Amino acid sequence: MASYMNHFSLLQAISLLYFFFTLTCIGSSLSHDQECSALFQFKQSMIYPDDEPFCGASWFQTFHSWKPTSNASNAGFDCCSWYGVECSNDHEYGHVIGLDLDGCSLCGHINSTSTLFSLVHLQSLNLAFNYFYESQIPSEISHLKQLRSLNLSYSGFSGHVPNEISQLMHLSSLDLSLNPLKLQNPSGLKNLVQNLTGLEELHLSWVDISSSVPHFLANFSSLRSITLENCLLQDEFPAAIFQLPKLKILDLALNTNLTGTFREFRNSSLLELVHLHLTSFSGILPESISNLNHLTFLSVSNCSFTGHIPGSLSNMTQLTKLSLGGNKFTGFVPSLVSLSKLIILDLSDNRFEKGVLPNWLGMLAELEELHVYDTNINSKIPAFLANLTKLSVVAMGINSFTGHIPSWLFNLTQLSFIDLQRNQLQGPISSSFSNFKSLKVFQFSFNNFSGSVDVDMFLGLNKLEMLDLGHNMISLVATNNYTNSTLPELKILALSTCNLKEFPAFLRFQNKLELLFLDRNKIDGMVPVWIWNNSKETLHAVDLSYNSITGFHQYPQFLPWSRLQVFLIKNNQLQGKLPIPPQTTVVYVASDNNLTGEIPPLICEVKSLRLLRLSSNNMSGTLPPCLGNLFNSLLVLDLSRNNFHGIMMNVFMYGSQLKYIDFNKNQFTGELPRSLTNCTNLEFLNLGDNSFHDIFPSWLGNLPNLQVLSLRANKFYGPIQSSTTVSSQFPKLRIIDLSNNDFSGQLHQNYFQTWKAMKSVYASKSSVMESDMTIIPFGTKDTFIRALYSYSMTIIHKGVRTKYEKILTIFTAIDLSCNHFEGEIPPSLQDLRGIESLNLSNNQFTGRVMPSFGYLKKLESLDLSQNHLSGEIPQQLVQLNFLSIFNVSFNHLEGQIPQGQQFETFENDSYMGNPQLCGKPLYNECQGSMPSRLPPASNMSEAESLLPNETIDWIFVFCGVASGLVVGVVIGNFLYERYSDRFTKRKNRWVRPLRHTRRNQGGIISSHSKGKEKM
Repeated sequence: MASYMNHFSLLQAISLLYFFFTLTCIGSSLSHDQECSALFQFKQSMIYPDDEPFCGASWFQTFHSWKPTSNASNAGFDCCSWYGVECSNDHEYGHVIGLDLDGCSLCGHINSTSTLFSLVHLQSLNLAFNYFYESQIPSEISHLKQLRSLNLSYSGFSGHVPNEISQLMHLSSLDLSLNPLKLQNPSGLKNLVQNLTGLEELHLSWVDISSSVPHFLANFSSLRSITLENCLLQDEFPAAIFQLPKLKILDLALNTNLTGTFREFRNSSLLELVHLHLTSFSGILPESISNLNHLTFLSVSNCSFTGHIPGSLSNMTQLTKLSLGGNKFTGFVPSLVSLSKLIILDLSDNRFEKGVLPNWLGMLAELEELHVYDTNINSKIPAFLANLTKLSVVAMGINSFTGHIPSWLFNLTQLSFIDLQRNQLQGPISSSFSNFKSLKVFQFSFNNFSGSVDVDMFLGLNKLEMLDLGHNMISLVATNNYTNSTLPELKILALSTCNLKEFPAFLRFQNKLELLFLDRNKIDGMVPVWIWNNSKETLHAVDLSYNSITGFHQYPQFLPWSRLQVFLIKNNQLQGKLPIPPQTTVVYVASDNNLTGEIPPLICEVKSLRLLRLSSNNMSGTLPPCLGNLFNSLLVLDLSRNNFHGIMMNVFMYGSQLKYIDFNKNQFTGELPRSLTNCTNLEFLNLGDNSFHDIFPSWLGNLPNLQVLSLRANKFYGPIQSSTTVSSQFPKLRIIDLSNNDFSGQLHQNYFQTWKAMKSVYASKSSVMESDMTIIPFGTKDTFIRALYSYSMTIIHKGVRTKYEKILTIFTAIDLSCNHFEGEIPPSLQDLRGIESLNLSNNQFTGRVMPSFGYLKKLESLDLSQNHLSGEIPQQLVQLNFLSIFNVSFNHLEGQIPQGQQFETFENDSYMGNPQLCGKPLYNECQGSMPSRLPPASNMSEAESLLPNETIDWIFVFCGVASGLVVGVVIGNFLYERYSDRFTKRKNRWVRPLRHTRRNQGGIISSHSKGKEKM
């Protein structure tokens, strides 16, 4: 054996010397022997499996035949018999014309010196499904002029795609897909393929193209297959490509910025597959789509198609997969009973009329997957589904299915995926589910199931990967008698609100978990030490929130899960110091606990963090300056309600991604860091309830996206400088709270003119202010974790200190109360037509209450109390139909209080401290004058409605006051009960029910998996 190895090494050295001696230039034509030598050198450049753990054992099988043979030529090789090598037959030892090493798990580097590029007679090169890590495609590939087919897919190549590929004029098949590659410029695709007019197959999926699809591709009449999935394609897709005469496969999925529409289809199309999932194609599906009579696969899911589903789809009898989910289709689904070959049908997430599942579904005997997720169904689970005996996937979540689980469901023994989440199903969860031996996914969360559930019935299902029983009314029963051999290898376990009192014992043996949700249970005490040993390499998300966990046995300084991305442990009773998450962490929430100590500097090494929330703890100390290392990735930083002190760090660098900063209720001092101006993405800044000592930071007005600014309860001082010379000051600001400071001086008469966002009256669609941190866990498929962080704050609204858990993007408020502002109220306030809450109380404003406040039609709360205002209350304020809080107490107002509309609901405390006021609701009757009302708005222009009106005889008031007051109170209470929940909020005192209020709704942090949402 040793003698053979010595001989082999000698031949190898001789071969190398021979090759380089005879090869005069890379582009020269080699003899058969030289080509074999070149192949052997390529083999030698590959890494042996023992040297690289990612290399597969098939290396040995591939290269077993690549060795000297006894009947070889002088070089000692005859490569035509080697695995994957094809030679021409024009002479005894023909040229190497083909090399197919697909799926051989090879490892190594390929660069410009690789001997592969000396094989100038190659017509086919296939290196797919290997691992040439850190390798770029060398430009020397242009030497292979004879190439007809080039396949480098899923082979680890990275960097730029060389333009030299465009010189391979004979290419009919090009496949570079599934590599981290990028085209060199916005014209990269055009430059790459414009000369390859004979292309039949163009496969570039997952290559970063970042450009539009060139129109000239519609002239490539030989094209049979185009796959450009997830290529960051842009602009409109050339519709003429659909008409290519030989085209059979068109895959454009996952290009969210790619637009397009369907034109009319002609009869001669050969298309068999059209895949447009997650693109921005829109318009309608034309009736002529039925002319695609060869089509077997049609997916337009998660696009923006509208209108009705054409009835002509029933003529496409070759279809085996039809996916129409995630669009805006309306009406009803036409009968598709004629599609007898249909295996997969997806109608999910559209805008169909409310109804029941159509009974023709029960006649699709070949159906294996039925997706009717979120389709507005309101019924019991129909019995005709029992006819679909081949069903393996039933996805009927987010509907209004009622009743119990029907017994016939247990006859569908091939079921592997059951999704009934977010319905109104009730009753017990039957133990008969233990008979589904093929079951992989079981989602029953967010229903009304009740009773006890023995977890053992699921743990006997060896194929089970996902178990979701959360958010029902069940109590999970589990034993402690488990062994590793009897349990399934779960990937997703969601047991939220299952009345658990301890960590389930079977978790001890779970080593492949990816998502673990045990939130909202009754788990108390310490986290067991064995939890740190489980799923170390696989766990991506853990939610232990809303329990009574006090700490960890053998408390770790570092959380041990090496691939963790989401860790939620809020609302527990954790004590001690903050543990450091792994460097892969994206979302870290440990708020509402009893954590103490400083922020450890080691957390600055977690540079993938996008959300860090440590609010409502007892943490202290100064902030480590190294936090600035996180600002290129961090979107949300919430350190509110702690005991942090000192100067706020001045480390906000240009390019910061921060959208949300909340340092409310700490002990920060000094001036605001001017580097905040680098946070150009900032939308929310709350620095209230600290001890900052500074002048008004007018420079924050340069932040183009700032919508919420709270500086309340600090030590800010001095006048607020006019911004009239700057046209873009605070362009998107909607909520500002400067209350309880030492601001002083006059507000310039035009100060508010640049606050453009408050001038609009619901100019855009209402939504909740939030940051979306949706995460696709490493290596998972069709699974995502959705973390929606809703912005929240506490403000004084309608006279009440209110905690808003969600803030609508249409809500606008100004609070300048409890300062030392003086002079007249700026008239430019009348331009803020969208404002809903205005608080100028506890200042030193003088002059009159502006009649132009009547322009602010959306105003719900107006507090002008504790100032030095004089004159009458303008009658024009009666036009404020949504006004529910009005306070002008403790001023120097006089004259009669306006009557009618909302003013019928305000009580004495709205006017106290103004001895010269008279009229209802005060007992001080007006002498020598009559109350006035405005004429109906329909009889005058808006300009006229803001002018003083003639007086109205007291007799009309007297006749209507009694009945009006009773009706007003009754209607006011009714409307308050129905509409007063404008936001999800907590109030610290009761407020009178008033008329004309509006609601505010939205979502908070949530998690999804395979379409499942976990609140």
